[in-house]
Amino acid sequence: MSTTTGTPAAPVTPSRTYPRRASLAVLCAGALMTILDGSIVTVAMPAVQRDLGFSGPGLAWVVNAYLIPFGGLLLLFGRLGDLVGRKRMFTAGLALFTAASVACGLATGQGALIAARAVQGAGGAMTSAVVLGMLVSLFPEPREQGRAIAVFSAVGAVGATLGTFLGGALTQALSWHWIFLINLPIGLAAWLAAVRILAPEPGAGLRRGADGPGAALVTGALMLTVYVIVGSGDRSPAATWLLAALALALLVAFTVRQARAEHPLLRLRLLRSRTLSGANGVQVLLIATMYGFQFIGALYIQRVLGYDELRTGLAFLPAPLAIGALMLGLSARATARFGAYRVLLAGLVLVTAGMALLSRAPADGSYAADVLPPMLLMAAGFAAAMPPLTGLAMAGAREEDAGLASGLFNTTQVVGGSLGLAALSTLAASRTDGLLHAGAELVPATAEGYRLAFRVAAVIAAGALALAAAALRPGRA
Repeated sequence: MSTTTGTPAAPVTPSRTYPRRASLAVLCAGALMTILDGSIVTVAMPAVQRDLGFSGPGLAWVVNAYLIPFGGLLLLFGRLGDLVGRKRMFTAGLALFTAASVACGLATGQGALIAARAVQGAGGAMTSAVVLGMLVSLFPEPREQGRAIAVFSAVGAVGATLGTFLGGALTQALSWHWIFLINLPIGLAAWLAAVRILAPEPGAGLRRGADGPGAALVTGALMLTVYVIVGSGDRSPAATWLLAALALALLVAFTVRQARAEHPLLRLRLLRSRTLSGANGVQVLLIATMYGFQFIGALYIQRVLGYDELRTGLAFLPAPLAIGALMLGLSARATARFGAYRVLLAGLVLVTAGMALLSRAPADGSYAADVLPPMLLMAAGFAAAMPPLTGLAMAGAREEDAGLASGLFNTTQVVGGSLGLAALSTLAASRTDGLLHAGAELVPATAEGYRLAFRVAAVIAAGALALAAAALRPGRA
């Protein structure tokens, strides 16, 4: 059974004016900025808190103010990219993201930084929402598309982990302001290159799908969902459940609206693709696992092993190097030889095994024995799994829905990461607090909290493996 439904994608014909490899480089550069910004701030948080006087709960909004508009607007901007033109959406997003980055870097107060981070999240959503749709149009032939997706996935994976290193290095060498100001030259160069190199893609026109009420409902539902997830540790369970029920009600109202609207924002037939829906479900669980590793792992290295910001960043460097090398060197060839399904399952097995191994890290552990081996296992697994997973998700969409499918895939990535971070960090903190109240010492209690989070993350990874095996098997109706 083919993984493609409906009309095959109409390729963007390359020419000397619009070379495909240069276009791929521009798309990767734009995506890299937004992905870096999701993690680069993590290590710099203590410095931001000292400089601007944030409280503990208030400091979380330096991250949340970015994640909420980013996750909430991806689906809307993906559809708008189909309607007004994906190049136009991509370049506008780059400009907005770069300007907001400068505002973040120049911020001297809490409100200014949080507001600028929110605008930055909106710009990141505009850019990210259409990238995969542009990529599959540029490379319609399966083998070339597999290589292009491998390159793009490698850039994304490396950027997510490299942000931890760059955040520590820039903060320690200069100041936290430079984790944002560094986006100015990168963003300006990427915008100029995008304007000159990317082929224009005329959209279908706003009259073909400008569903204002539907856009308001889905954007509200998604932003509220991300808000519920990322802020769950700062409110009562009753308030969390009430907000979750409201988000669900908005989502149901959106679904009803799409079934009845003359020009729906989201064609519900898109979700009937088993391949697309299954791939997005697997991604939620996989990204939740990897975010657990990235953030809880960084805390283990700092608070249990005693590393400072720069050494923590250096400790994570083997992961992006391994991911980049494996994705660029082996992933596309392995997928072409063994098929996306088998390579995806093999990668998920490695991720599950690596997280299970990490869950044994003791209070008196060492980086070389207890962190590096599982880190490399998870890096290899992620490098194997992510490119075929991306290809499967995009194969389930028609050309006219490519931007929407791209926005949906990025949305589930943000939701999965937010959910994993909120759930695993809450579990770790609760376990540690319980042990401290029972009289345990700080470091052993902290280590046990992190081990619990890693064990749960291993179960989540196993769930991703089971879902992929059941939902994405070739030939299943």
